[in-house]
Amino acid sequence: MSAGNLAVTQAVRQILCERIGPTETSVWNVKTMFHAVRILGEAIREVHERDAESLKEFGIEFNANFILGGQIRGEGLRLFQVYSAGNFIEATHENPYFQIGESKYGKPIIDRVVQPKTPLDEAAKAALISMDSTLRSNISVGLPLDLLVYEADSLRVTKFVQIDSSNQYMSMIRNTWGARLKQVFTEIPDPTWRDSNAAPGAPRLETDVSQPVRAPLPPYLTADAGSGQVQLVAGSTSRRPLE
Repeated sequence: MSAGNLAVTQAVRQILCERIGPTETSVWNVKTMFHAVRILGEAIREVHERDAESLKEFGIEFNANFILGGQIRGEGLRLFQVYSAGNFIEATHENPYFQIGESKYGKPIIDRVVQPKTPLDEAAKAALISMDSTLRSNISVGLPLDLLVYEADSLRVTKFVQIDSSNQYMSMIRNTWGARLKQVFTEIPDPTWRDSNAAPGAPRLETDVSQPVRAPLPPYLTADAGSGQVQLVAGSTSRRPLE
């Protein structure tokens, strides 16, 4: 998966696709996923060396991020996020997933529900709900979507779907998720202040008297202690109000 400047990401992908001869070390003949992600990082640095300065002259940032995941026979599943510098990090038990591109709308959903022990179908559901939230809040992101679910030790693609506006499951998610969010929202009590009537034991938003931080008034302004309102009065002997 890739995100960022499309010209950069396509150039990187082209390098990976071209260098597949019998004498080339490629993602197709390495022995481990670690070596595969190193090849991807080297391709990014090659494109950076060639294009970064030219892009900078036109005020364009060299921006490319990748997610590389999969399995090579003989080792377990591995997942990496690769940055514009060609360096990378690997998913861990504490950080079991990566997101690139537009992530701020859908990330909170995954953070709340996805764990290393989450069943694969539930994880796919969370990913689709996350994407629906992004589609809802960002008009620059739209259908279609590609969803690939890889099952450990299968060493082949068994579950892949292209999702468009007529997809029944995605339409169900859009309608159900929106309705349930509204339901949960209405079930949460409104904030209760110190002077509000609330049922015994109800959680209160305000329990102690407190005041917001206030900046000191300028010397030429005074405050009416009785009303608590700032009086805009010039600091002259005429005491004429400011206009």
